[in-house]
Amino acid sequence: MNTAAKLSAYGVALALVAGGGWGVGTAVGPFSGPAGVHGAEGAGHGDAHSGSVAEAANTDQPGGLASSRGGYTLAPTSTTLTPGKTTPFAFRIVKDGAPVTAFDVEHEKQMHFIVVRRDTAGYQHLHPTLGPDGAWTVPLSVKDAGSYRAFADFTPARGTGTTLGVDLAAPGDFRPAGYPPSRTSTVDGYRVTLASDLVPGRASKVTATVTRDGAEVTDLQPYLGAYGHLVALRGGDLGYLHVHPDGAPGDGKTAAGPAVSFVAEVPSPGSYRLFLDFRHGDAVHTAEFTVQAGGNGS
Repeated sequence: MNTAAKLSAYGVALALVAGGGWGVGTAVGPFSGPAGVHGAEGAGHGDAHSGSVAEAANTDQPGGLASSRGGYTLAPTSTTLTPGKTTPFAFRIVKDGAPVTAFDVEHEKQMHFIVVRRDTAGYQHLHPTLGPDGAWTVPLSVKDAGSYRAFADFTPARGTGTTLGVDLAAPGDFRPAGYPPSRTSTVDGYRVTLASDLVPGRASKVTATVTRDGAEVTDLQPYLGAYGHLVALRGGDLGYLHVHPDGAPGDGKTAAGPAVSFVAEVPSPGSYRLFLDFRHGDAVHTAEFTVQAGGNGS
């Protein structure tokens, strides 16, 4: 079901798993070595300061389609996961054959690490720890077998925001999940409703409203410098779009709920999976949506 190509630099192994499901990628090509490219350019945190992903929209190529971009390579020490078992996951960002050790802080973190199965099940937003040798480590556990995509979203010191992606494999019986269009998500007793439409090639204001037990939540807590954190993944190739709220805590005009607004710009028509992280009750909750951009749907 999968093919692993072992590389010598830092023990890198890249597993390309061809499996069924909503998000099996079509833009992941052959890996030619540390300087090779899987896909085309994409935008990371540093490309989306105003809540848009203009670079991705202009090129029709979101982030995360490549394991290498602009001379930087995402190099994990292993690409095999064991379902149900938590293990330290390690990787480096490599440039010119050497690990990068200096990163800028974007949204309160130097590295945002996203892991999701290729059918978009099991979404996780993690923040690894950087060692002096350039190795990032984070405890990682996946519940079920399948092919996963990992995204490293970072800004090198004095560099440009970048998102790189790599496939991971969790052996076992894989049964892909399906996600019909949905603008309402129920998570941990919260009900989150998404309003507005995604219009390809144009900035779209998207608003999420958070309620609990039928009452509006008006005391959301800041998370990563905002009242909400939204990641969008494009169907078919899991192109990665990172958008941010329209406003910030403490700016004198942004309320702490129940509504959190974003400005998003998707590059093409089709289905997108949206993951909204918000913090309330001293815990982070993740609401999931499936939205159609352009044409009929949702």
